[in-house]
Amino acid sequence: MQTSRTQHATLPGQDVAAGIVADIATQALALDDRLKHIDQQIRQIFRTHPQAHIIESLPGMGPILGAEFIVAAGDLSAYADAGRLASAAGLVPVPRDSGRRTGNLHRPKHYSRRLRRVFYLSAQTSTIREDPNRDYYVKKRSEGYKHVQAVIALARRRVDVLWALLRDGRPFTLHPPVTQAA
Repeated sequence: MQTSRTQHATLPGQDVAAGIVADIATQALALDDRLKHIDQQIRQIFRTHPQAHIIESLPGMGPILGAEFIVAAGDLSAYADAGRLASAAGLVPVPRDSGRRTGNLHRPKHYSRRLRRVFYLSAQTSTIREDPNRDYYVKKRSEGYKHVQAVIALARRRVDVLWALLRDGRPFTLHPPVTQAA
């Protein structure tokens, strides 16, 4: 420690290098401020959407992913049901049957990668807290699913939940509402 303080050697170009490092650091800080400002704008615009509070109430779905969902899904009336939305997100296996071979399922080739990303990231984020999402993920892992497979299974389940919430116009709660018989 003492020898480094007593060192007086200078290297050629160290002043230029220090200037470049300072300039890069300034640019990085400015970029960070710009990203924070853009995130704030996205939050403000997203929260003006009529269903924003419902989307954001789902664990793991914040304003950024919620805005991405609205952009990627577009008009939800284009989807007949939750299965169609999940299919558009590539979360439903497609049969590859031929002749007598049946039940041969694989990942679809044509789907919205942005929509799949939204559901995958929200599912992965929702497994952090102790709640039904984490329980479902742990259950799938105990059934022998690998991490990615379990998260995709959870994402598919969350499509159904989000669809039901948007259909009923109610925010997410841990306990489902009690329905009365007609």
